[in-house]
Amino acid sequence: MPIRYPQEAGLRDARRVTIRPFTEGDVDAVYDFFRRLPEDYVRCAWDRIDQRATVERWAEELNYERALPLLALDGKRVVADATLHYRDNGPLRRVGRIKWLIDPAYRGVGLGTVFVNDFITSARENGLRHLTCMLITELEEDAIATLKSMGFESYTIPGYGTDPDGTPRDMVKMILKL
Repeated sequence: MPIRYPQEAGLRDARRVTIRPFTEGDVDAVYDFFRRLPEDYVRCAWDRIDQRATVERWAEELNYERALPLLALDGKRVVADATLHYRDNGPLRRVGRIKWLIDPAYRGVGLGTVFVNDFITSARENGLRHLTCMLITELEEDAIATLKSMGFESYTIPGYGTDPDGTPRDMVKMILKL
């Protein structure tokens, strides 16, 4: 059964958030969320989230068959952004890739687990065989622990990533066989 949005999710600290897909009308709220994040999160993000044009491009190119972008909202305020990316063809067409950013005040209370569970359901419905995620070891220890607890296997690759200053960063590739 497909997941229906919006949905309400209860967190371990008794707060409740609404989970729903990103839409063209969310540019301001998502950009405001990115501007509130700590500098290390922004500097090491996969995309140039410090530039409003990045979020505007996402809205213009929105295609739910290529990516399932979800937001978590506390009231009207975005507190997390997560996306499951699909590939059209090639040898990794049955592998989905997960990315997310969560407000530090909402980390460690089960929000990441909510997103990943939704992505697992969506991935299975769409015939994927694996989910993957690449994480920066020292910045995302809590996410690595969460994914391991959900059955993801981890593979550490020393110096695989590079931060904006050119410093090598150890990365962890997380893989879940569906």
